[in-house]
Amino acid sequence: MTSQRTASIVRNTNETQIALTLQLDGTGKPEITTGLGFFDHMLTLFTAHALIDLTIQCNGDTHVDGHHTVEDVGIALGQAFAETLGNKIGLRRYGHFTLPMDETLATAAVDFSGRPCLVYNVVFPSSQVGQFDTELVREFWQGFANAAKCTLHLNLHYGTNTHHIAEALFKSAARALRMAVETDPKQKSVPSTKGVL
Repeated sequence: MTSQRTASIVRNTNETQIALTLQLDGTGKPEITTGLGFFDHMLTLFTAHALIDLTIQCNGDTHVDGHHTVEDVGIALGQAFAETLGNKIGLRRYGHFTLPMDETLATAAVDFSGRPCLVYNVVFPSSQVGQFDTELVREFWQGFANAAKCTLHLNLHYGTNTHHIAEALFKSAARALRMAVETDPKQKSVPSTKGVL
């Protein structure tokens, strides 16, 4: 695997201006400002459970709604993961985690396969949590999976509290990603019989 485990992404569009830095081998330190309080909360706990260091400064058109901000941050974060993983030599590649959050249970499974795919089996009981549209959770992870070029499965087994469901998804994804991006001392090449990912 390449020794580069950090990335800096700048993404500017007519809808959002994003500056993001990622350190994969971090301590769980967040510095996050997106203009969406609940989204900041999800990204902060994601950072802590993934044990990465993550800085995000996003100025988006939140006067319209949160869609562009959430989707574009997902894209930028996915780009950062792809960049930090480099040629993937020595990568564990796969990760999975089932996480309880009070009455909620969620599972995330990830494969840094080079093939973008999101499977999302989640239904929220409410369309909003605070001022945040819960449909944007899917938009975030779709943007992430596409840009990171990974396969990501998110499954809600059960749950009744909207906040808990969102939190369980972000935490389980963080733990699964943490596992997948670890280096495997037994893996001396690309973790694929194809020889490339």
